[in-house]
Amino acid sequence: MKPFSQAAENNKGPILDVLRDYLTAPGDLLEIGAGTGQHAVWLAPHFPQVHWTPSEVPENLDGLRQWLADAPSDNLAEPLALNVEGDWPEHAYRYIFTANTFHIVSRPLVELCIRRVCEQLLPDGRFLVYGPFNYQGTYTSDSNRQFDLSLKAHDIAMGIRDQEWVVQRFAEHGRELLGDHAMPANNRILVFG
Repeated sequence: MKPFSQAAENNKGPILDVLRDYLTAPGDLLEIGAGTGQHAVWLAPHFPQVHWTPSEVPENLDGLRQWLADAPSDNLAEPLALNVEGDWPEHAYRYIFTANTFHIVSRPLVELCIRRVCEQLLPDGRFLVYGPFNYQGTYTSDSNRQFDLSLKAHDIAMGIRDQEWVVQRFAEHGRELLGDHAMPANNRILVFG
């Protein structure tokens, strides 16, 4: 049975609405941490000018492949095995997208991911990151506070990141915040370029 994420099902429409403003030019897109693949199979057909490559850690590729096999799209590539701290594809991308990853991996891995993204992104490229963020070190809702505590109870290295900290990490690599979009369920999409 293929994996299913209710959160991915709930947020795919609002994510599409924001991506429409940014994925305007033809180009290649790398999705980091594609999870079940629900986002990839839903979003890619809406952007025929974009060649969409989902990636996941090796142990999650089987479920991702099931979703891709059930909903093929001309512009949706075979998934890549990608560990943030491992080898990255030798390719320059116009777009890189990730959803619900920055609070799952440790702060050092978020920093490494940002550095690698900035290396892989074309000079005029865009990186879009979806998920919950804190502002000025403060939770934006009680549900985010409870979610953060549950993440840390599972693994102390997990946790909701401060938006300002993420913006600063990108600035260190010459990329700036182009957009900060409110999303349902106290999430955001941050866009860097």
